[in-house]
Amino acid sequence: MPSYLHFGEEDFLRCRFALSPLWETQEAARTLKRRERHGYHLPWLRRHRAAVEELDLSGLWLLMPRRGHSPDWLGPPPIGPTASFEEEIAAVRAADPRAAREDTARSLADTPGALDSPQGRAWLADPRGMVRELADLLERIWHTLVAPDWPRLRALLEADIAFHSRRLAEVGLGGVLPEINRRCGWDAGTLTVASGGRHERHLGGQGLVLMPSVFVWPDVVSGFEPPWQPTLVYPARGVGGLWTEAADRGAEALVRLLGRGRAAVLAALDDPATTTALAHRLGLAPSSVSAHLTVLRDAGLLVARRYGHQVLYERTPLGMALASGGD
Repeated sequence: MPSYLHFGEEDFLRCRFALSPLWETQEAARTLKRRERHGYHLPWLRRHRAAVEELDLSGLWLLMPRRGHSPDWLGPPPIGPTASFEEEIAAVRAADPRAAREDTARSLADTPGALDSPQGRAWLADPRGMVRELADLLERIWHTLVAPDWPRLRALLEADIAFHSRRLAEVGLGGVLPEINRRCGWDAGTLTVASGGRHERHLGGQGLVLMPSVFVWPDVVSGFEPPWQPTLVYPARGVGGLWTEAADRGAEALVRLLGRGRAAVLAALDDPATTTALAHRLGLAPSSVSAHLTVLRDAGLLVARRYGHQVLYERTPLGMALASGGD
């Protein structure tokens, strides 16, 4: 069933992009729960398998029903466009225990047996302790599973925002929303999102936060109940190649032609990216990536375009043909 988000005149002026390390931390835990749907994240899972075995996520998973409500207080929309994990987890720790209890009870009711489980009863009996316990757990998940890869994840998320910001300037909000994900549609000021349940909300002048996510794949999440700002969370572009190492990216013929470093840079530009994003993605020094980009641009394989304070590099038709092996 679809969800509906209705825009008023003021909402068009209050739409923004954001990213959230706290959200990625929660979705990393949710990805571990959905073992049959790891997909693109299998390399990440294999690398962290030993660390995962030391984490007890069974309680947190009670609050992650496959269909139903997850507590908004535990993963609220981002408090700013570039908030740190420390800032976001502080907001979780400051949650009102009474509101958190009500929100948690609603979520437990959507997981069969969770409301009457020992863990569920303990949380509802001591909501202040529940807030502290779950915040501590999220902090351990962050430091164990997400923080080591955060530069790479952040680079991908920032590249997605840069790309869709450019498209927003070119085609407007009504044009870019359906492009963000195939589950999104736009008609006469209403965003429809194909999802597992029905949700309808008039934005009421709050606007909409557009938030790319690595671990939300393959889902799209819309909503958040008042007073939270409405948010659309969607899979970031390029997630399919996120965990692919540079050595796996190019055909050997391309390596022989350009050299391993320049071949890796050209192959990594499936989506437009900045020097910093490519450096994180490939595990190379930014100075080395910058030098490779200059050579590739001078050879007519790339073009550079400035968008605000960022310079994005993308392949020319010749660069695309070389990277694809002429297919």
